[in-house]
Amino acid sequence: MTERAQGRVGSTVAPDSVRAKVAIITGASSGIGKATALALAGQGYDLALAGRNLAALEEVGRAIIERGRQTLVVPTDVTDREQVQRLVDQTLARWGRGDVLVASAGIYVRGPFTSLTPAEFERSLATNFYGALYAVQAVLPAMLSQHEGHIVLVSSMDGKKGLVLDAPYVAAKFALAGVGEVLRQELHRTGVFVTTVFPARVDTPMIADLQVPVLSAKVSPEVVAKAIARGIQRRQPEVIVPFRARLLWYVNTLSPRLGDWVARKLRLEGRYDH
Repeated sequence: MTERAQGRVGSTVAPDSVRAKVAIITGASSGIGKATALALAGQGYDLALAGRNLAALEEVGRAIIERGRQTLVVPTDVTDREQVQRLVDQTLARWGRGDVLVASAGIYVRGPFTSLTPAEFERSLATNFYGALYAVQAVLPAMLSQHEGHIVLVSSMDGKKGLVLDAPYVAAKFALAGVGEVLRQELHRTGVFVTTVFPARVDTPMIADLQVPVLSAKVSPEVVAKAIARGIQRRQPEVIVPFRARLLWYVNTLSPRLGDWVARKLRLEGRYDH
């Protein structure tokens, strides 16, 4: 394995008098992860980039270097706990700290509940839940030791209101949201903050072929990345994006029956043309 594949694509060196903060991002090769990496680089962060697509990660790494920041590329399958630990270990070896974790790696598993198998739920949970859990458990000791850090868990509006056909994805995203609730409370006054992000439909390769109603139009990854960066700055416990997604959450909180009706009426589950 080449040095690059082991984790280094290149760097520029920040002045010693200005220590940049370091962010670790999973799922950084595309979508929300990529957009968030570029957004944080623009705010002066150095980035450790994780994902399965080495070529795509290196492309993101070059874009970060062009912004004058350091970067570390670590090909990582987040379903493998040892690979996730290696990602964190290499980050700490390179910079000596980890200030932000953005757990955004994800896959979309869906289908009618009656035709789903346990294996499909397990596949969704392996990436969407355990992939984030492994990253949190790997980086949290360092954050607690430095008395400073911020964990960002990228859930989904499916983690607030489940939609038909999305049961495997919903199971993982609800689980992730629940862990975020607990972490936020347990880490109170430790210097480590937790933000759980609930995006609605996002224009990423994961759902590129999914057609959605106008009222649930896909937002760009850059919109979500901007909300994540703002959530970190403001230490927000939860971020729902876009704002219109809050309406369904409010309705469902007041009346789950009404929430179900709205989801059915608007066909929020979307459809595939093929």
